Amino acid sequence: MSGPLTGLTVVEMAGLGPAPLAGQFLADLGAEVILITRKSGKANPADINNRGKLSVALNLKSAEGIEAAMALIARADVLIEGFRPGVMERMGLGPDACLTANPTLVYGRMTGWGQDGPMAQMAGHDINYLGLTGVLHAIGKKDQPPIPPMNIAADYAGGTMFLLLGVLSAIYERHHSGRGQVIDAAMVDGAPALMALVHSMIAMGRWSEQRESNWLDGGAPFYRSYECADGKYVSVGPLEPQFFAQLVDLAGLPQDHKASQNDETSWLDRHASYAQVFQTKTRAEWEEIFDGTDACVAPILTWSEAPQHPHMKARGVFTDVNGVTQVAPAPKFSRSSPDPVGSPPAPGADTDSVMARLGYDAQTIARMRENGILT
Repeated sequence: MSGPLTGLTVVEMAGLGPAPLAGQFLADLGAEVILITRKSGKANPADINNRGKLSVALNLKSAEGIEAAMALIARADVLIEGFRPGVMERMGLGPDACLTANPTLVYGRMTGWGQDGPMAQMAGHDINYLGLTGVLHAIGKKDQPPIPPMNIAADYAGGTMFLLLGVLSAIYERHHSGRGQVIDAAMVDGAPALMALVHSMIAMGRWSEQRESNWLDGGAPFYRSYECADGKYVSVGPLEPQFFAQLVDLAGLPQDHKASQNDETSWLDRHASYAQVFQTKTRAEWEEIFDGTDACVAPILTWSEAPQHPHMKARGVFTDVNGVTQVAPAPKFSRSSPDPVGSPPAPGADTDSVMARLGYDAQTIARMRENGILT
């Protein structure tokens, strides 16, 4: 294996959402990620979150299964789990037990509401976490209900990325203290942290709580999407005056708009007039007009179109693995580039080899499989 995280061993408890993506990113960058899953099964080449991982199937309702899991955790640098608070403790794999077995362990916990607080034991999803933090209120049309941005903002931006930030920060701190610790990564903590700029603008009186009324929420006519003559769309975003001036010149907008770009009283009327202008040409025609300029106009591509764009191809953003289009590891490194990604393993495919590494002999492994410990 190669990559900047080569030599790092991670145990991941199988789950859904942000924790599996965190494990994928760690594996992408060279860490050995051992996934503890519930049951063996067939390989699924489209199971992108599990690419690059080893997969071990253990019965965690059995004492021997827990013992095997603890043996893995005792040898790991990092554990990541995304269960409701208390689940790991009830299995005997909570932080106290694991840090006793492995005092240098970084124990990463991923939840929506956090490990404590009055809502900690409630179920929830991305849309709920965004709703509680104020983020969802800001997204969508002013005269319609807020629109959830898929599950990107809470699950992945506020969840996965803050889990990784916490884990890697704790690894760095461990170099000084020689001790592990627990990371409580909550989406209700991470999602609003991403809004630092908006909170600054609110404090300065430059952001309205009304949707579609601000610089970055579609309120500004120079920061929104427009439909083209062929029914496709372009993204328009020249916030800076010098970039907006290029938009005006190249799109043939009225020259006097340059001096009144931020006159909010004009924005609503300009939404309509700019929409009419962009409907006079196809997306490809606008793309040709704005190519190589600083007008901050780019095509809005579909999932299938994006991998074919020349810039995305030049950067190697997408890759094809056994017929499955997926994103290549990111970011890029000048020296320690990770290996190309491969297909994800079948659930439980590495059970025997990993158990052997832990010191279990073939006879014991066969007995554990026969008794339903290895599933």
